[in-house]
Amino acid sequence: MGLAKGLFGLLLALPLLASAEEIGQVSTVFKFVGPNDRIVVEAFDDPKVEGVTCYLSRAKTGGLKGGLGLAEDRAEASIACRQVGPIRFSGELKDGEEVFKERTSLVFKTMQVVRFLDKKRNTLVYLVYSDRLIEGSPQNAVTAIPILPWPNR
Repeated sequence: MGLAKGLFGLLLALPLLASAEEIGQVSTVFKFVGPNDRIVVEAFDDPKVEGVTCYLSRAKTGGLKGGLGLAEDRAEASIACRQVGPIRFSGELKDGEEVFKERTSLVFKTMQVVRFLDKKRNTLVYLVYSDRLIEGSPQNAVTAIPILPWPNR
């Protein structure tokens, strides 16, 4: 019983991360067996900032390994976040807080999006990067959203 309570407490302590919705994809390399290599475009809403949606494009490896979830995806990604409504914060924002994370290999590699608040410029900044247990990648992309009033319609 104590172990179950401990696991439940740990789950509650985990940060609330956004889940992505696939918007579309294009094939980049034909594979005879398994799915093709492709670039996918996904959208996710910031779980702590209402009125912000981020669009992430990234490579997904196909083939037999990719179809079985055993392939390692490339580290390259692009991100564009936009204000899609009035911006409201649903909690305290912490610089470098993770808002999206997805596994890009079987065990050791992830793609992450983190958020920063540039108070001086009243702007939200989102950074996408890939990390690996042993050696991460310096490849990254950044986008920024000025926090502006939203017109009433």
